[in-house]
Amino acid sequence: MLYYKTYELSNLHEWVVFIHGAGGSSSVWYKQVKEFKKHFNVLLIDLRGHGKSRNPLILKRKYSFDTVSADIIEVMDIENINKAHFVGISLGTIIIRNIAGMDATRVQSMVLGGAVIRLNTRVKTLILLGNTFKKLVPYMWLYKFFAWCLMPKKRHEKSRMMFVNQAKKLCQKEFIKWFKLTNDVVPLLVHFEENKVDIPTLYVMGQEDYMFLYPVEEIVKKCTVSRLEIIKDSGHVCNVDKPDIFNQLSIEFLKGYKRGIALP
Repeated sequence: MLYYKTYELSNLHEWVVFIHGAGGSSSVWYKQVKEFKKHFNVLLIDLRGHGKSRNPLILKRKYSFDTVSADIIEVMDIENINKAHFVGISLGTIIIRNIAGMDATRVQSMVLGGAVIRLNTRVKTLILLGNTFKKLVPYMWLYKFFAWCLMPKKRHEKSRMMFVNQAKKLCQKEFIKWFKLTNDVVPLLVHFEENKVDIPTLYVMGQEDYMFLYPVEEIVKKCTVSRLEIIKDSGHVCNVDKPDIFNQLSIEFLKGYKRGIALP
């Protein structure tokens, strides 16, 4: 089973499940937990092979977006969480969307930070390079290069270094397993666009998230249950770049959902 941690206010409070990105861990949410646990029950999860999720039985399972999503649902079942709000960053947003596709009854709403909903030519080129060299060079070289491409500016340095330091806890073998999932990303994202879910969604994107912002802007124009908030002077990992703004936008959205006004 995955490593996880809970902060529970009461049975009357709704749950928020946080899903981190590739190479990270639940610790990337340290600037969110303090505020969210004032209003919600909180479930933090380390994805398999990340953080403290090193159970050999889990690591032997097949790696796919469905099995990784099933890992999370398994934790929810153990904690008797039938339904929850989900907050994700980067690759975590794909996993959340996949959970919604597998069983929409488990997802009350989604807050997707640095959302990945379509890959542009630059991202596809990076993935091609990664798949070409993933077994030939140390994985940290690739990870640092990808992190710099996603978060190139000086003010992104804190976010960039945090993810690089978290990724050091992975091993080469584990990195390769996760990187192989990139081969499934494009068809999966196409599947998401063709099979939309009717779940209230808040996209929170950094103004300087050059790889992924534009597709989100386009899709929100066509979706009545989605809303986009753009954070100025922020990059891909906006929950770290501008945590106070990210927290305010996300909590207001979730509270609005509870009152039935999440998408005015």
